[in-house]
Amino acid sequence: MKLYYNPLSTYSQKAMIAFNEKGVAYESNLVDLMSPEGRAAFEKISPLGKVPFLKPSEDWQVPESTSIIEYLEDKFTSGTRLIPADREAARQVRFMDRMSDLYYNEPVVELLMQHIGFRPKDEDKAARARKHIAMTYSHWDKRLASQAWMCGADFTMADCAAIPPMFYAQVAAPFEAFPNVVAYWKRAQDWPSYAKVKAEFEPIWNGMLAQRAA
Repeated sequence: MKLYYNPLSTYSQKAMIAFNEKGVAYESNLVDLMSPEGRAAFEKISPLGKVPFLKPSEDWQVPESTSIIEYLEDKFTSGTRLIPADREAARQVRFMDRMSDLYYNEPVVELLMQHIGFRPKDEDKAARARKHIAMTYSHWDKRLASQAWMCGADFTMADCAAIPPMFYAQVAAPFEAFPNVVAYWKRAQDWPSYAKVKAEFEPIWNGMLAQRAA
């Protein structure tokens, strides 16, 4: 089983957290999206050119982080159950997963890319991103007042989605004004499945920032 990923990609991190939670082994294939040669080579495998991208076998493929996690849940009973068996609980997890991707991850990445100069300044896009992020923090802070994880006492796919953008949000969209979100981030950093992912990408991120500042 081959996973094509980039360690700095929040969606790649989301999928990798899930693999760690399930205890499922995979062959990692790092995709250099910053290199024209690397991107061109990857687009021969996946024409969309998006990571993560899973190839369970040579004749089967699974794009997109949520679909990859759904696939893992369907095929493997090991490790953490990331989508509950109960239909209502599963619906809540899937809802929070989509909300995190669309109204937190994407806006955080937009602000981050503008902040570090990878995208041109666009105040309209930035204002819309800030609005969605503020809405998300308010909603999260209320949810997390009485529970450890996004959908209750257990770590789920919703947490796989929510946690990766928080690292970059410390720069692009700080959350210090939301104490329950701050506490959640602290728990997340100590959580083994994310700590393992963070240990890989954080030195790369710091090195890239240092190079840009030089």
